[in-house]
Amino acid sequence: MADSDDTSRGSFLDALRSRSRVVSTEIGSSVPHGLRVATAYSWRLLVVAAAIGVGIWLVIQLKLLVIPLLIAILITALLWPAFAFLQRHHVPKWLSIVLVVVGTIGIVTGLMWLAVWQITQQWASVQESTVAAVEQFRQYLIDGPLHLTAAEIDGYLAQLWEFIEQQASLLWSGALAIGTTVGHVATGLLLTIFILLCLLADGGGIWRWTVRLFPRAARPAADGAGRAGWATVVNYARTQLLVATIDAIGIGAGALLLGVPLAIPVAVLVFLGAFVPIVGAVVTGALAVFLALVYNGWWIALWMLVVVLGVQQLEGHVLQPLLMGSAVKVHPLAVVLVVAGGALIAGIPGALFAVPLAAFVNVVGVYLSARAWETGAPPVGDLIWSTVPKVRRKTR
Repeated sequence: MADSDDTSRGSFLDALRSRSRVVSTEIGSSVPHGLRVATAYSWRLLVVAAAIGVGIWLVIQLKLLVIPLLIAILITALLWPAFAFLQRHHVPKWLSIVLVVVGTIGIVTGLMWLAVWQITQQWASVQESTVAAVEQFRQYLIDGPLHLTAAEIDGYLAQLWEFIEQQASLLWSGALAIGTTVGHVATGLLLTIFILLCLLADGGGIWRWTVRLFPRAARPAADGAGRAGWATVVNYARTQLLVATIDAIGIGAGALLLGVPLAIPVAVLVFLGAFVPIVGAVVTGALAVFLALVYNGWWIALWMLVVVLGVQQLEGHVLQPLLMGSAVKVHPLAVVLVVAGGALIAGIPGALFAVPLAAFVNVVGVYLSARAWETGAPPVGDLIWSTVPKVRRKTR
């Protein structure tokens, strides 16, 4: 009796399943093929977007750890060529670490001291010239073709000042993304130095431990992709260091020869700003032209603009391709969009890390899609842009 009940119940369930398959098949056949493909893409894209959103949220929540880690990785990439050079020449590892870290700190401290020294020497005259130039420009607005009144000028200035305050608050919050107190900033600085020393001392061991977190079958792919991405980040850092040095020397020397005040601080700002690709160079170059306009007049400002544009064209189209080849070949539109997106998400840290992070993701994606860990061939191809040296075929 029980067996017959079980049999009838099973037959009833089979009938329901068959009926549901028929209904789903009928509905599926009535849905256009394009809509089914679009739906399949849509839910997958939603899952990817949700995963990215969760990742960004976690980064924001752990910013006190993530930002020092990223800064330390970027500094390690900057110091890596010098560190590797010392290691190739059989310098002890501890001495190599001391030389590159202390040497970097000494260079940065020296540059900052020179900048502060010149600011203290020329600040009074620059301030006096700025006030005189502003008054002259204000009088031109009143007497010139615009015929503005003093009240209208004051209103426009109030609106401009309000806009600057709003933007400054956003930039300041981004600059202090690692913390809102002096204690947080100090903690982030110490953590950055500690991570930097650990990466230089045992970066290979740390990476091997990281690779062991992946499933055994995925370890070769993860190891090869990570190493290819790291090589790209090092190439990027080396390229940006080259760009920053050329821009700073060229624009600083031009400002000095033209008699523009604060030439050394301008050169230091150009050097630091070059690590935010395109955007930093434009902003710092505009500052040099503005100082020339305020202090020296239109003619010198025009020549300063020629110097800024000439230096940027020289390093971008002559020296950088000659010295670096196609190691980091990035389209300007991609850089601007990536930097803008990073700034919107995370302020100044986002703008600083956006391009190297995108370059890393690009090479990892190309490496995995080409299954380069199986073939042993370099990951040649473009996902976002070209960030690895192209393989040149030998001509007969």
